[in-house]
Amino acid sequence: MKTFDIPPVWLLLTVLLALALPQVVPAGLSLKSPIIDLLSAVLLGGGVILIAMAVSQMRRMQTTFHPRGEAAKLVTGGVFKWSRNPIYLGYVLILAGVILCFDTILSLPLVPIFLWFIEKRFVIPEENALRKKFRLDFARYCQKTRRWV
Repeated sequence: MKTFDIPPVWLLLTVLLALALPQVVPAGLSLKSPIIDLLSAVLLGGGVILIAMAVSQMRRMQTTFHPRGEAAKLVTGGVFKWSRNPIYLGYVLILAGVILCFDTILSLPLVPIFLWFIEKRFVIPEENALRKKFRLDFARYCQKTRRWV
């Protein structure tokens, strides 16, 4: 079961819920417009690019990007200068982009719920592990870089 308890699986489940919610609770709400289409494309593309950049950077530094893996190095440059959690931020952008793309406005509250869940389930335990392993370096990093943006 632990192999399925990873952020991409939770993202997929939340996307499926977001797409199903309007079928269960039809509200007739819509934000469909060219501006919303552009915004959804920017969110989706930005999320994918952010994840790809973060994973690429972690690979170059030869450290794990698996949430339960032990980090070999503390990555603080590149996209990690802007956010301590660019991969999770990318997931949030993708979720918001999907909700806007498919015009499932009733599902928008899932974005902060997903963010809260990911923070409690993955971000805090990961940061605690980094804090234990990299002590002073991680403390300095936290002072310079916010958890999200």
